[in-house]
This record gives sequence, structure tokens and C-alpha cells, in this order.
Amino acid sequence: MENTYAVIFDIDGVLVDSYDAHFRGWREMAAEEGLKFTEADFAATFGRTSREIIAMHWGDRFDEARMADMDLRKEMAYRRIAAANFPPMPGAVELLRALHDAGFRLALGSSGPPGNVQLVVDKLEISDLLGAVVSGKDVTRGKPDPQVFLLAAERLGIAPPRCAVVEDAPAGIAAAHAAGMAAIGMMSTGRTENDLRDADKLVSSLSEITPEVLKKLIDRRVSN
Repeated sequence: MENTYAVIFDIDGVLVDSYDAHFRGWREMAAEEGLKFTEADFAATFGRTSREIIAMHWGDRFDEARMADMDLRKEMAYRRIAAANFPPMPGAVELLRALHDAGFRLALGSSGPPGNVQLVVDKLEISDLLGAVVSGKDVTRGKPDPQVFLLAAERLGIAPPRCAVVEDAPAGIAAAHAAGMAAIGMMSTGRTENDLRDADKLVSSLSEITPEVLKKLIDRRVSN
């Protein structure tokens, strides 16, 4: 499959406009615990795993079991909120179908828990388009480590240089490059050109991504 191209998509801020649902989940869990969690706290950590954020803010106050329970309740709250008013990014399904029809192999590569990833697959109705799905349960190291993307490429059966990644976070761009893949930076959820300056290409919406754009991006990286 040396002539095949692949694209690996992050989920939050790329396929799903999940910022508000995640923040509301955090506020709900924090209120249950009598804790303060502001939007500034959330914005500064968006894209990291819930467990990492909990440890960062309250690791000195709670033991591992308590933090694991907080993590579970936050993600359950997120899924309930997101499912009730699911917020797909404009053009997400159309892009995935266009790439699939053009012969691209497609994967999801997320640090989120399996339940969050499955919610997106079900709501977007894209299971038939995907060759691989990697969630936070499948990896031991989070972005900017490339493990999530390398595992996705392995499951697709595609060499990393023939893959492109669509990401909205600096850590995700770094992980893509560490994996030897091209990286498209999605300026959603308030990301700026400076935030994603290391990306091979910047876009403001998924409509700017086409099979032709991706082929050129991957071919350029392969030839360098």
C-alpha cells in the first residue's frame, strides 16, 4: 500500500466543537466537589487529558482513587451534555466522506477516553469510513509523544511519512512531527497562527482541506 495516503484526525476542536460541553462538564464535577474551576483554568489546559488536569489542579489534595472518580464523573457529565446537543464541526462528515471516496485511509487519534470517542463515531455515523480508532485507553504516553499517531498508522497499515494529521493543539502538532507525519493546524477553539506556527499548513475551517491539498502536503514531506 505504498501509494496509499492516510489522514489521522484529532477529535476535540477538529471534528467536534466540544469546548463548551467539556467546560460545562468540568464546572459540574468541580461544583460537586466544592472546587473552583474557571474558564481561564479550562482554556489553559484544553486538549490535555482530564486526569492530567485534575492532577495539575488538585493532585496535592486527593489520592489516586478520588482523582480517578473525579475523572470518571467529569467525562460522564461531558458525554451527557454533548449527546444532548451534539456539536459537529461544519463540514466534518463531508470531508471524511470525500477523503474516503478519494482512497484515503482514515483514523481517529485522540487522548480522550473510549466513551468520548465512540460518542463521536456514533453521532457522526462514520464507523464505515474509519480504518482505525485510537483512544486514550490504547496509549500510555500522551501528546506531544507520538504514540497515538504511530499506533493509528500501524493499525491502518500505512507508513508514517504517508500520513497527515489534523490537529488543533500545539502538543498535537508536535506529536505529528515526532511521528514523521505532516501536520495541519486547525485554528478552532481560539487557537491562533502563533499557537500553531509549527504546523505544515494552517486552516480556519475543514472546508479548506481537500484530498488534493493533503496529497501535496504528504508528497512534499515524503520527498524532503
